[in-house]
Amino acid sequence: MSASFNPTVRIVWASMAMGLALAVSGCATTSKDHYAASEDAQQRQAFEAATETKSSANIDTQATYLKVVGQMQQQGLWFASLAHIDSLEQRWGITPDSTRVRADALRHTGQAELAEAAYKRLLNTPQESAGYRGLGLLAGARGQYTEAVQLFKQAQRRTPTDALLLSDLGYASLRAGQLEEARLPLMQSLQLQPDSKQAQANVALYLEATHQQEQATALMDANRMPEATRAAVRAAALQIRTAAAGSSATTASTSAMPPRDEPIVPLPLALKPTRWAGMGGVRTATQLNPSVSPADTPLSPNPTSPRGTP
Repeated sequence: MSASFNPTVRIVWASMAMGLALAVSGCATTSKDHYAASEDAQQRQAFEAATETKSSANIDTQATYLKVVGQMQQQGLWFASLAHIDSLEQRWGITPDSTRVRADALRHTGQAELAEAAYKRLLNTPQESAGYRGLGLLAGARGQYTEAVQLFKQAQRRTPTDALLLSDLGYASLRAGQLEEARLPLMQSLQLQPDSKQAQANVALYLEATHQQEQATALMDANRMPEATRAAVRAAALQIRTAAAGSSATTASTSAMPPRDEPIVPLPLALKPTRWAGMGGVRTATQLNPSVSPADTPLSPNPTSPRGTP
């Protein structure tokens, strides 16, 4: 949803994604023009390795090939996956499933216009939720968070239990200045997928942005977030609070206009404190899985994801 969704902690967009920023979602993308020669060589090697994997996997169905493409994208082989999507569609034709993985690959390879067109083709298909989510991630990457929120809500109506989508929606809501509206999807995301580093970071961001620093620190301590991640969360929270302050001051000064012969004095900002006390029933991954030792708990949020915001 992930100003792209800051990729440092994947609060975005997936990628949005969500840098910290829709995200997210995830939302950061890399222009192929920025690839150095060594990175091009790595992509070629990845393509050759993926081709060998394809041959050895005895791919004889579209579903199997889609699974191979999905695994490549999970490994970050977005350029190579595009070549295999071409091969897949030549063999079995274009389907909503192939269009979805193509749209994700286009977004992650810096081809935003083509990605947007592909996501729009998913509307009114069984992959409609993925289409709305992808469009939301693109909006978040452009810094259009209010639009991203509306697109994510469209996706959420169709897949209400998608934890990553809920996290993107919550993050986009925060960035759009809708702090209270962000609480529900963020808490849902964390409880649906308590070990998600993205969800943990986004909830910590919400707590910091709503002046609940003690709870935010407790959550980050429980999940052993490194100092760099904590600093990124706090910096993003400060940006959100500053933006909210500016918006409120502008609204106050224009909605209560004094007589012309009196100076215009903006009203001071008073952020509405949340009624949510304590952790609100949130359980960390360690609490839900007491057999897991502290050394096994996640050390840092994942800034990107195959589905997410920059």
